[in-house]
Amino acid sequence: MRTSPKKKNRVTARVFAFLISALCAGPGLAQAPLTVIDWLGQPDSSPALPSTVLLEPPVTGSAARPQITVTPLQALLPPIGLVAPSATGLPIDLWRGSTPDDIAALIRSVSVQGNPAMQSLLFTLLLSESRPLEEEGDAILLARLDRLITLGASDPAQALVEQAGPSSTPERFRRWFFTTLISGDEDRACAALIAAPFLAPDYRARIFCAARRGDWPTAALMLESAHALEMLPKAQLDLLDRFLNPDIFELAPPLPLPDKPDPLTFRLYETIGERLPTTPLPRAFAAADLRDVAGWKAQLEAAERLTRAGALNPNQLLGLYTDRSPAASGGIWDRVDALQRFEAALNSGSSDEVANALPAVWNAMQQAGLEVGFADLFSTQLARFNLTGAAAELSWRIRLLAPTYEIASHSAPSESPENTFLAALAQGTPGQPGSNVSATTTQAAESVDHAPLGDTAPTEAQNGSVGRAARSGYSPLMQSITQGFEDGAEVPEKIRRLLDNGQLGEAILRTMDLFARGAQGNLGDLSKSLAALRAVGLEDTARRATLQLMLLERG
Repeated sequence: MRTSPKKKNRVTARVFAFLISALCAGPGLAQAPLTVIDWLGQPDSSPALPSTVLLEPPVTGSAARPQITVTPLQALLPPIGLVAPSATGLPIDLWRGSTPDDIAALIRSVSVQGNPAMQSLLFTLLLSESRPLEEEGDAILLARLDRLITLGASDPAQALVEQAGPSSTPERFRRWFFTTLISGDEDRACAALIAAPFLAPDYRARIFCAARRGDWPTAALMLESAHALEMLPKAQLDLLDRFLNPDIFELAPPLPLPDKPDPLTFRLYETIGERLPTTPLPRAFAAADLRDVAGWKAQLEAAERLTRAGALNPNQLLGLYTDRSPAASGGIWDRVDALQRFEAALNSGSSDEVANALPAVWNAMQQAGLEVGFADLFSTQLARFNLTGAAAELSWRIRLLAPTYEIASHSAPSESPENTFLAALAQGTPGQPGSNVSATTTQAAESVDHAPLGDTAPTEAQNGSVGRAARSGYSPLMQSITQGFEDGAEVPEKIRRLLDNGQLGEAILRTMDLFARGAQGNLGDLSKSLAALRAVGLEDTARRATLQLMLLERG
């Protein structure tokens, strides 16, 4: 007799249940766990819930559907820069809200000449990591590269463009090729150019790079094609001929000097043994003289030029100054001799020797425009010596030009009106009771009028307190600075709007432009620029810039 499927399943289930119960009852398995997850069979030990629910505020005031804002997701562009925002204090969205063309124009045009504090601020803006604007393209990046190259900072410019991707566009490659030719590191750029010939800024670059990569037949063929098709001016063809065939032109007279050589022309002249002097060339070429292929004098002159622009660390200049004994006298050799004598006086530990050597070396640094670099190097050592008289006055003013200016402000050698004002300025409190100029006579006012711009009086609209300044012993420059440091100093409306809109980068650049006009004689703009610098948190820059404005003699 056949058994139905349903009945068969019921029998099978009963047999399976019987076997399980028999196994569980066996003596050898008496201690086995009842179930794999034994906590399911345990009594509930958790406390009982309260009988009433806690009264909580309602999560909504109505049953209406909330309004939903939809924003399309998009990938943010990676930041470009060499210094992290944590080090510069600038946000990564520095250029947010501004027009790329406006930022690019400001970066290229803002003047920082003659004020190392503003030079330092500009380098901070150029090198700080910042996110490109979506609609920017390369406008801001190219402006940053161009300004770095113009200032002579070819190494940072090369590092910046390499980080951004130098072979992405011909415009980027052109800047990269420029910087590698100056630094002597053109092999990588030439390798990229051989792989992508469309990047070449001109036909000469392809010939040069083919030769640099060891492909002389290709370089010669391209040069012959350039001759046949007249693709290049005769002067450039003659230069390339000597570059590729030096043996043929071994006894030929030197080529005429070019009027405005570009980096490739400069490098080709160097390769054929007719190196061009960099002194009459733009500052960007000065970095080429820092290499060992240049003589010591050329290296010294280039280092001074770059340090003056803020593009070189003063320690590198000091290393060159102390590398060997002066080879002659006059000019730069006198500066080398004065600095070596001063360093020897410091090492002697004698205050008298330091006092005797300090005036000569300071005059030498003033002639070269290197006062702030000198102060950065030696202010800490100068503070350790017990100087008196004129040497103490000079030492104190040098220390006010260094980053430790605020520490120096508490040890003024005398309480003259000008010293009192400088000390108060270094502490950020010029004009406040107890820290301002105490003299009230015309003679005291004249004693500080020798400061730069001191003989330029602002108009009544620019400065409503000129009369009060004269009565209290302030020069017009000092009064303008005092107004800029007042707590209620007015920030220009245009800069205030930029700050309210979050356009910090543009606000800083326009403030720097305003300071440049103020330093040239418009003292009303000077006060407004100081107020704006302090409003964006650049207190240190405001103090250092004004101290340099008063202490440095600039023509």
